Amino acid sequence: MWISRAIWPRALPLSSGLQQFSHRLRVDTNGKGLYEITRPLAGWLSECAIDTGLLTVFVQHTSASLTIQENADPDVQHDLNAFFNRLVAEDNRLYRHTCEGPDDMPAHIRAALTLTQLSIPVEGGRLALGTWQGVYLFEHRTAAHRRSVVLHLLGT
Repeated sequence: MWISRAIWPRALPLSSGLQQFSHRLRVDTNGKGLYEITRPLAGWLSECAIDTGLLTVFVQHTSASLTIQENADPDVQHDLNAFFNRLVAEDNRLYRHTCEGPDDMPAHIRAALTLTQLSIPVEGGRLALGTWQGVYLFEHRTAAHRRSVVLHLLGT
């Protein structure tokens, strides 16, 4: 399909008030599971005084990931963990990369199947999440870890 340049929508120039902020969030985990980070994200966002924009959340690891999931019923988190444990077995006979323990390669696979980066709209100075949505770091390793999550906010 061809669209004439005469009717192609034109982008408005960026406002001169465009600002950007960045921050690192440390998340200490106690092993496999989902760790909700919505409150620290919202707290940092409120310090930035941005009304409208986009928050990028990025985890700097290959054995952990990020997800937006229901935050009302803890059974959702339990079922997600159980599903991933069934989906990706911790069995060294299945993998070549085994030098870091039986949970390492499965953790890499779980991270590959999920997300390492999220983009969340900001409206009215708040995360534009649905009523039952929360942002989670998804730890895929058995042992406790200190995870680094980079936040980047762009907006007006």
